[in-house]
Amino acid sequence: MSSYQEATARQRIAGMLDAGSFEEFLPPQMRITSPHLSQLDAPVSFDDGVTVGRGAVNGRKVFIAAQEGAFMGGAVGEVHGAKLVGMLRRAVDERADAVLLLLETGGVRLHEANAGLIAVSEVMRAVLDTRAAGIPVIALVGGANGCFGGMGIVARCTNGIVISEESRLAMSGPEVIETAGGVEEFDARDRALVWRVTGGKHRYLIGDAQAIVADDIHAFRDAALTLADAARGHGTGLTLEALEAEQQMLGKRLERFGDLEDPLEIWEALGVADPHVVPLLEIDAFRELADGHREGAAS
Repeated sequence: MSSYQEATARQRIAGMLDAGSFEEFLPPQMRITSPHLSQLDAPVSFDDGVTVGRGAVNGRKVFIAAQEGAFMGGAVGEVHGAKLVGMLRRAVDERADAVLLLLETGGVRLHEANAGLIAVSEVMRAVLDTRAAGIPVIALVGGANGCFGGMGIVARCTNGIVISEESRLAMSGPEVIETAGGVEEFDARDRALVWRVTGGKHRYLIGDAQAIVADDIHAFRDAALTLADAARGHGTGLTLEALEAEQQMLGKRLERFGDLEDPLEIWEALGVADPHVVPLLEIDAFRELADGHREGAAS
């Protein structure tokens, strides 16, 4: 299977790593499941919806995690978050060459409320600690559920994001925005609008994602390694200067695009002569067009 979107979490890991190199931490037979879901008589998963471990990519020592979107939309609970944190801390202890986070999630698992929120905050801290230790952390967003909520913030805490046109990245999902602001503010049934606002092409054009690739596991792997090498060359840690630059970039984005109502207007403001063709372009043609106009990506 080569489609990243159609693959399960375990199939994605198998496609990313050198054959036979994966060693799973807390494997299925250990049955480390959520204590909260069972109390609510809700279904549990043998791995709590996330696979973590280490392996090799082209001989490099890589630590990897993949969320399973088919279990509760990849939502993060206490055990799920603890597995991510433990993998990141072990990557630091064992001096990994890179950490790859294969994210597909709606954010916090509402069944676990505060435990899930705390778990996501601990993952953020662990990502920044890993970067500070000199190890690049790269997020890959290519699943059908996209990457939303607190895990959207986690993705932006990494050194770089690889995304596909078919996936989505945002803080709040379309239905959440519609519920909070009304259908006049955002119509979640308008799928073209949803992809224009949260889809991979928009995220790449405005600089939130550093690479956009076709829906192919190997394309994701190659782009992730390129971003990891670039991060290592520029320093992986989050500095005060980088934070100030990010804040300045967000301020300019708000000033430049804050009054616009549709990404089509943003793309036109970026200099794209005919923004209506953007959703229709194949990925290579899109990159050729976008790279002349996209906002600089902060790391």
